[in-house]
Amino acid sequence: MRWALVKVCLAVTTMVVVAFAVPLGLVIKEMARDRAFSNAEREAAAVAPALSITTDRDQLERVVASAGSEAEMAVHIPAGGGAQAVDIGRQRAADGDIATVRNLGRASTSEVDGGSTLLQPVAISSGEIAVVEVYVPESEVSNGVAMAWAVLAGVGVALIVGSVAVADRLGVRMVQPAQRLVEGAHELGEGKLGSRVPEEGPTELRLAAAAFNSMADQVVQLLANERELAADLSHRLRTPLTVLRLNTASLGDGPAAEQTRAAVAQLEREVDTIIRTAREAKPQTAAAGPGAGCDAAEVVRERMAFWSALAEDEGRKVRVAGVERPVRIPVARADLAAALDALLGNVFRHTPEGTAFAVDVHNGEDAVIVLVSDAGPGIRDPEAAMARGRGSGSAGSTGLGLDIVRRLAEETGGDVRIGASVLGGTEVRIWIQPAGRERTPGRGHRGGVRRRRRGRLVSTFNRSRSLP
Repeated sequence: MRWALVKVCLAVTTMVVVAFAVPLGLVIKEMARDRAFSNAEREAAAVAPALSITTDRDQLERVVASAGSEAEMAVHIPAGGGAQAVDIGRQRAADGDIATVRNLGRASTSEVDGGSTLLQPVAISSGEIAVVEVYVPESEVSNGVAMAWAVLAGVGVALIVGSVAVADRLGVRMVQPAQRLVEGAHELGEGKLGSRVPEEGPTELRLAAAAFNSMADQVVQLLANERELAADLSHRLRTPLTVLRLNTASLGDGPAAEQTRAAVAQLEREVDTIIRTAREAKPQTAAAGPGAGCDAAEVVRERMAFWSALAEDEGRKVRVAGVERPVRIPVARADLAAALDALLGNVFRHTPEGTAFAVDVHNGEDAVIVLVSDAGPGIRDPEAAMARGRGSGSAGSTGLGLDIVRRLAEETGGDVRIGASVLGGTEVRIWIQPAGRERTPGRGHRGGVRRRRRGRLVSTFNRSRSLP
């Protein structure tokens, strides 16, 4: 906007300067010409009285010398009344031009080498017409014109520079509030909820700043209300959880009882975490530090130990691969566990008993892949399944599980893909950008090199996967 305003002002001022300076310069040039020929007419008029009295050569030469220089003035007297023709001074005009002036009896000008001549007719005592020729050099005609053009050009440049400077200042006054509004929007988008914009500048920008500040206040209030609501709803779960924990004490011993007690304990921890997070005064917007994250292999082993008992009860074949060595990823342990539980819960919820499934972890060159696949009927519309809140249409599906997995991957610069697995069912592939490696801006923005590497990684990974 700033440079556009400067360009418009520059163009308008330039046109105005040209519209006024060019005609004014032409007028000055014409005035200089008129001044030069007016001086020539005065010199010719000084000789006219002497011509009306005498045609004596010596006397006329003295008159011409007193009126002007012989190099610039000439007198042409025709022969008549027994007298001979007299020519005084240097003739520059053509004979035809002199004869024409003599016959017409009117003053005239003619172009000659180096300038112009003024031919002025004068009646003499013999009744003939003499012609006084005054030479006007080109330098006299253009005297002062160059200086006038220079002055006009200087004034024009000064006007243009001044107008550009004023336009630039006005542009800054308009652009700075807009820039502050943009910066405030970026800060608010990054989670800096205290960002506000000064209400300065033109009226429209002041109104926009006021609307932005009002919107930011409403966002802060809405987030606070949501945190309080989440905390309150989570707190209401404490009572039924307490009853479940007390009831699990009467289940006795056995793998099923231990799993039930572990599940209740984990659920209590998750509820406590939700309450603490919701009660925080500010949302967490800082990136994970270099020491943050978890061992993906360890988390997979832990969650598979929990789900394998249920898989054994339902007669499902299970395979876990790639968890022999540590695989560090910049994801919180609880977040990865929640994502795995969401995917494995979908397997148990949406596939028949006896359906095999597998969890694979592969630590690639530029990404860590966590793959959950099954031999079930598959997902007919993967894109709809990824949409938050859509669900699968079956009972008990909220549509938030895959959204949790997607957000976890995208926070590290990775993404989530849903496709057909080698087992014949659904394959959910989580790409996680490892800590300390180049981050990418999110799904859909990777270059050709990354795609080729990913293709080779997928091919190698798929060849290595098969259930026993």
